[in-house]
Amino acid sequence: MYRSTSPWVARASYGRGVSRRSHSHDPRPGGVLGPRPSAVLLSVQLVVVLAYPFLEDSPAGRAVLGVIQMVAVGVAVAAVRRTPALTWVALTLGAPAAVFTVAEALATDTGWVILTSALLHAPFYFYVSYSMVRYVFHDDRVTRDELYATGAAFTVVAWGFAYVYAAVQVVWPDSFAGAGTEGARSWFELLYLSFSVLTSVGLSDVVPVGAHARSLVAVEMVAGVLYVALVVSRLVGLVVSRQAMKAVDDRPDEG
Repeated sequence: MYRSTSPWVARASYGRGVSRRSHSHDPRPGGVLGPRPSAVLLSVQLVVVLAYPFLEDSPAGRAVLGVIQMVAVGVAVAAVRRTPALTWVALTLGAPAAVFTVAEALATDTGWVILTSALLHAPFYFYVSYSMVRYVFHDDRVTRDELYATGAAFTVVAWGFAYVYAAVQVVWPDSFAGAGTEGARSWFELLYLSFSVLTSVGLSDVVPVGAHARSLVAVEMVAGVLYVALVVSRLVGLVVSRQAMKAVDDRPDEG
């Protein structure tokens, strides 16, 4: 005879709130993006990265890029709606950020436009990333969309730091230097630097030379290492927990 020690029954004994956490349903299922909004967000982010070199050399190209970035912002807001995060905060930051996305695409050399856009985009993307991490950690099981969310949250952090760097070089000119060129770095160069720092690859030809730039790059280095450690420890913990529960279920009833 085997005793009934199903995870659902066992966890229910700890209280009603814990029992609810054991379910792997999304906090806000459904929506216009279907069951996997995190996959859509990740795909849009990667498409923008690949399309940028083709669109940055002309005003029309910058305008198209601005529209694509607006779509990315909209997708991010929709993805946040599936998390326990407060939607109105995302909309408060995302709506003006979308407007300044187009303004920045049309006025690439206007300092106050670049600064305002960066100050709107950076906290918005950091908020989206935080919300997606909460989404991943909302229960003790991992759905397929939550796996996409781990990658999407990583790319969103890289975008957020790229906008931070854009603001830094407006407030403190010449904070970044590139190989063989002078002046302010383009946003795509800063995004490349951000991905290089966040992944600890270090292949960027753009380097921080100002004190403020170096301090923020150091923060991103720490954030990248901590994010990987956080995700790996989470996945390993889930595997160990699942194996432990399976062992308990398979244990014969000695009584």
